[in-house]
Amino acid sequence: MTTESRSASSRAAASLAALRTHRVFLTLCLLILVNQFGFGIITPVLPLYADSFGLGPSLIGVVIGIYGLARFAVNVPAGRLAERYGRRSVLIGGTITTALASALIATAQSLPQLLLYRVFAGAGAAAVLVAGQIMVGDIATPHNRARLMSVYQGFFLIGVGFGPTLGGLLADWFGLRAPFIAYAIFSGAASLVAMFLIIETKPADAAPAHPLPDVEPGQPAEASEASVWQVVWTPAFVLVSAVTFVQFFARTGALFNIVPLLGRERIGLSPAQIGYTLTLVSLCNIALLYHAGALSDRFGRKPVVWPSTVISGLSMVAFAFSGSYLAFLGSAVLWGLASGISGPSPNAYIADLASAAQRGRIFGLYRTCSDAGYIIGPLLLGWLASTAGYRAPLLLTAALFVLSGALFALFAPETHKVKRSVTS
Repeated sequence: MTTESRSASSRAAASLAALRTHRVFLTLCLLILVNQFGFGIITPVLPLYADSFGLGPSLIGVVIGIYGLARFAVNVPAGRLAERYGRRSVLIGGTITTALASALIATAQSLPQLLLYRVFAGAGAAAVLVAGQIMVGDIATPHNRARLMSVYQGFFLIGVGFGPTLGGLLADWFGLRAPFIAYAIFSGAASLVAMFLIIETKPADAAPAHPLPDVEPGQPAEASEASVWQVVWTPAFVLVSAVTFVQFFARTGALFNIVPLLGRERIGLSPAQIGYTLTLVSLCNIALLYHAGALSDRFGRKPVVWPSTVISGLSMVAFAFSGSYLAFLGSAVLWGLASGISGPSPNAYIADLASAAQRGRIFGLYRTCSDAGYIIGPLLLGWLASTAGYRAPLLLTAALFVLSGALFALFAPETHKVKRSVTS
C-alpha cells in the first residue's frame, strides 16, 4: 500500500470515527431533552399536587426534597454500575425507572405512597444524569470537552425551561395528575431512544488520566478503590465540588425558594412576574452555554470557573437589595449570565481529572456533593429566612459563592493544558 493510500485510509477512518462520535452525542442530547422536558412538565404542579393530599407546607417540602435525597443516595452506586456493566444499561434502567415512577405518582392515594414513588423517581433521575455525564466524558476529548458538555447542558436546560408551560396547561385541562402521566410518556420515549439508538461508550481498555501508584503503565483500566480516592482527596476535586455544591445550594435554596418569596413580599410581584423572571434566567443560561464551553476549551477551566462563581455571588447581593421589578430583573440577568458562563466548565474539570476506568465512581461522588447542596439549601435558607428575613439567606449564599470562587482561584490546579502557538 502506498503512502498516499495509507493516508487516505487514515483520513477515512478518522472521518468515520468523528461521524460515529457526533451521532452518539446528538442521540444522547435528544434523550436528555426528552427526559428533562418531562421533568419540566411536573415542576409547576408538584407542590399543588402534594397540597391536594391535605399536606402542610413542611410536608410539601419533604415531598419535594426527598427526590433530591434519593439522587444523593443513588449517584455513587449508579456510577459504579456504569463502570461495571456499561453506561448504556444504566441509562436505560434509569429512564425506565423514571417512567414507571411517574406513572405510579399519578396513581398515589396517600402520603407514604407519594413519598415512595418520589424516591423511585429520584433514583431513576440519578441513573440518567450520572450515566449521561459519563458518556459525554467518554466521547469528548480534552480539547472539545467543555463545548460538548455545554451543548449537552443546553439541551437539558431547554427541556427543563420549556416543560413547565405544557405542564401548567395539562393541569388546567385535565387535572393535577395529567402532567405526571405525560412525564411517564416522555420518559418511556426516552427509554426507547436509549434502547434503539444509544450505543455503549465505555472503553474496553483505557489508561488512567494521571499516573497512579497501583496501576502499571499499559495495564487495563481497572482502577482500584484507592486510586479513585486518591483523586477525590486532591485539592482539585475538593475545590470544584465546593463550587458546584454552592451552585446547587443557591439554585434550590435561594433562586427557587427565597427569591420568589422576596419578590412577592417586598416588591409585590405576581406569580406571572416571578415566572417571567425565572424564564429570563433560563434564556440567559441557554444563550451563553456554548460560548462558555468554547472559552473553557480555549483558555482553560480556571479562568471561566472562578470569575463566574464570584459574579454569581454578586447577583445574590443584587437580589438581596433589589427594591423594584427592574432591579429584580437585573439581578436575574446577572445570575443567568454568571451561571450560564460557569455551566459546563466544572463538569469538564471533573472529566479532566478522571480516567475512563474511574469516571463512573468519580462522577457519582461529584454529583453526590452537588446534590448535597440540593438538599441542604432549601432547608437551611428556609429556616434562616423565617428567623432573620429574606436578605440574610441571600447574603449568606453570596458569601459562600465568593469564598468558594476565591479558594478555587488560589488553590485549584488547571486541568486543561491549552496549546499555545509559538512565534519566532
